[in-house]
This record gives sequence, C-alpha cells and structure tokens, in this order.
Amino acid sequence: MIKVKAGVNRYGRIGCLVTSAAFNSGKVDTVAINDPFIDLNYMAENRKLVINGNPITIFQEQDSSKIKWGNADTEYMMESTGIFTTMEKAGAHLQGRVKRVIISALC
Repeated sequence: MIKVKAGVNRYGRIGCLVTSAAFNSGKVDTVAINDPFIDLNYMAENRKLVINGNPITIFQEQDSSKIKWGNADTEYMMESTGIFTTMEKAGAHLQGRVKRVIISALC
C-alpha cells in the first residue's frame, strides 16, 4: 500500500491529534511539521523529530508561503492553526509545493 505523505502546520492540540491519528491509520506518513511557536530544542534535534522510527522535518516559519513543504516530500498538509480558515489564506501553503491543503477550524 502506498502511504500519503502529509505535513502539519502548528503542532498544538489539533496538530498533535492529527499526527497521532495519521500514524495510527497506517495510511499516512507525517513527513513535516511547521510550528514557529515551539522551542526547537524542546521539539527535536537538528530540525528532525522521530516518531515510531520515522523522521519528520521541522520548520519554524510564520509566513505560510515560505514553508518548503515540497522539500520534505509533503503531498497534503493539515492547516491546524485556526487562523488560515479560508481558501485564500490557506492557499499560501500551495506555494510550498503541496497538492492539497486540509483546513481545520472550529464551527
């Protein structure tokens, strides 16, 4: 089975749950996480986080258009900041070379 390669923008409550669900599904590999608000030393060493033996690229970029999702082979990314809730705003992630952006927001 070919797994989908996904990224997560903001590793807070929702981003952490998405990452956990992705690994537990067996259908998704989380390959990158962007979170400019978490101390890199707390999160990972050498800009890599390892979960279940899988290395994850770490970005710390506040400008969504500058996140290089494609450099981590990310195909789909989960926008879980709660800020970029429109197609126009979340679309900035497409500049980082992902196929699709999945928007998460409270109703």
